[in-house]
Amino acid sequence: MSSTSDASAQASASEPGKAVLVSRSSRGDWPFATTKIQPSHQERLAIVYVRQSSPQQVLEHRESAELQYDLARQAVALGWPQERVLVIDEDQGQSAASAEARQGFQQLLAEVSLDHVGLVLGIEMSRLARSCKDWYQLLELCALFRTLLLDQDGLYDPTNYNDRLLLGLKGTMSEAELHILQGRLNQGRLNKARRGALLNHPVTGYIRVPGDRLVFDPDEQVQVVVRLLFDKFEELGTVNRLLQYLVRHGIRLGIRPHFGPNRGNLEWRRPCRETLLNILHHPGYAGAYTHGRRPVDRRRKIPGRPGTGRRVASWEECEVLIRDHHPAYITWEQFLDHQRRMEDNRARTQSRGTPREGPSLLGGLLVCGKCGCRMMVRYAGSPPRVSYVCSRRQVEYAEPFCQNLAGKALDELISRQVLRVLEPAALELSLQAAEDSQRERDRLHHHWQQRLERARYESDRAARQYHAVEPENRLVARQLEHLWEEALRAHRELEEAYDRFLQEQPAALTVAERESIRALAADVPVLLQATTTTAADRQTVVRHLVERVAVAVQGESELVDVSVEWVGGYASQHQLIRSVARYEQLRHYQELLSRAVQLRDAGRTTAEIAGQLNREGWRPPKRRATFNGPMVRALLSRRAPSGPRPRTADAASLLGPHEWWFTDLAQRLDMPHPTLYSWLRRGWVHSRQLPGAQGRWILWADEDELDRLKRLRTCPHTWCDQPLFRQLTSPKSRAENK
Repeated sequence: MSSTSDASAQASASEPGKAVLVSRSSRGDWPFATTKIQPSHQERLAIVYVRQSSPQQVLEHRESAELQYDLARQAVALGWPQERVLVIDEDQGQSAASAEARQGFQQLLAEVSLDHVGLVLGIEMSRLARSCKDWYQLLELCALFRTLLLDQDGLYDPTNYNDRLLLGLKGTMSEAELHILQGRLNQGRLNKARRGALLNHPVTGYIRVPGDRLVFDPDEQVQVVVRLLFDKFEELGTVNRLLQYLVRHGIRLGIRPHFGPNRGNLEWRRPCRETLLNILHHPGYAGAYTHGRRPVDRRRKIPGRPGTGRRVASWEECEVLIRDHHPAYITWEQFLDHQRRMEDNRARTQSRGTPREGPSLLGGLLVCGKCGCRMMVRYAGSPPRVSYVCSRRQVEYAEPFCQNLAGKALDELISRQVLRVLEPAALELSLQAAEDSQRERDRLHHHWQQRLERARYESDRAARQYHAVEPENRLVARQLEHLWEEALRAHRELEEAYDRFLQEQPAALTVAERESIRALAADVPVLLQATTTTAADRQTVVRHLVERVAVAVQGESELVDVSVEWVGGYASQHQLIRSVARYEQLRHYQELLSRAVQLRDAGRTTAEIAGQLNREGWRPPKRRATFNGPMVRALLSRRAPSGPRPRTADAASLLGPHEWWFTDLAQRLDMPHPTLYSWLRRGWVHSRQLPGAQGRWILWADEDELDRLKRLRTCPHTWCDQPLFRQLTSPKSRAENK
């Protein structure tokens, strides 16, 4: 081929009446353009890339497709054999905004990278890519492998500076054009949404009617079920309890599918957690129109799956929010209250969480009066003992625990305050409980009646269809007869289920049930402590009255300041005496110890001392009811005498060199008796026991052993796996001292 223009002219002469796209360079606009196509280009493929943006364009814009396919003749006119011209049209109906899901464009890049392509033809560069990232990737590959590009405006060599500059401008303009087109469409859509006229698929309980309006679903049972969902959520408080209630009573949701063969027809489906959350979070049920509730997060998009990346935005984040747009199932205030309750139900540090099954009464309500963090609930033992601990700073900053206290006394205090508040309303509670129970039964019976009415209609409809067919048409009659039998069977099973429901729950409360409700409501303390009342029920009662409880321990003493914030804004202040671990934590410890020593010096026995302390109102740290003799002996042992403990001559003769009585060594090491006894049993200290039923313990410890035991006393428990800890727990042989 001598030149591009010669090839084009020959092609035009050989096919009269055919319009041939000729590049500007072939018409002599650029003197050096005839040198762009080299034999090295013609030895490789010429690829024609065909693409239209949407399926609608593929069906309706036929001329655009014909114009792109006609580029194959242009490649032949430029000197490529027909068999060396490859048409790539796998991307029909795909947008050029991204190379994702465009298999044809990926194939084009692969062929260019393999040095198989000498010329790429497209009706315009925007057909190849409307993203600068994809466009410049193609340009770089074409420049690297010396591949030419051709559109209806000219022939371009990416290795040529002027051509590359022009191609870059075209790519930028294509991306800007896409942005402008999308901006126009989005602004038009947003303007329609601001009028509340842009309606998508209606949610459950609504249908769309002509005139861009949303109305209640015409099926009465659908409306009843939707209202039931919101009423029961206000009563039960959590989505999980609502779901359990619906499943327990066999209540299904009326759904009208938006896709599929049954589109728009009513279907009754079992409830699930996701569906209930969507209903409770949707502001449309409060009569509000929203636009932008499901924005696209590009970070979550999965290549090849256009529907991915969407998230559900809260009502505050919506682009458009129009209240009182259509009929509402609930008020806007109820909707906001539901959002707050669901936010509080989340298991997060800043939220209260849902009532749990543990015996704790204040889980989620208790905060630390020192740092303001929410306190955690801990259980230990069987039956579980409740304790509250502020461990947020320990978890976040590895600091010591802020404070902790046993939960029994605090729970009892709050219970007494709650019962005091409920006591004047006992009569109203009994009447309200009876009304709520009757209203609940009426609602369930009404729901059963609607289900029976629907089943009766389905069976009658099947019967009419069967009787309407000609008897001779047995092919159709047999099928209709089978459908009639299925409808009758479903109706009969539903009636049997309704009979069982009537046996369990009669239509009206009996006299005995009403009297039982009044009796229980009149004695609220018995009702709260009854075995049939679960821990979650008790927590729910408290949460209806108490908003927040703040506690602050006075130092390390047994005194706790309690502040109760009640629902409605009132706050009450209380003081609580908690259980502590040691006598030293008692604020009157020195007075208690002095009084015990005074009674001992007066010649009283330990049993007499215990009785006197109990009569004077002294209490041990663990909040046991009273003192006893062994407890008084343990208390007196904490106060060491000024000199060596006096012993009889016989007792002194029992001790060998470096031997100690158990109590004396405990005083010397300044440690509790139970800890020293634990060391004795583990073999961490040499010991022997005197003969007899209650033989006393004698321990051996020289100066080295005393130093070892003191170091072991201060050794952290976390060092149990360290070599030093094993050395400190290994006593030396007594023979080494001889």
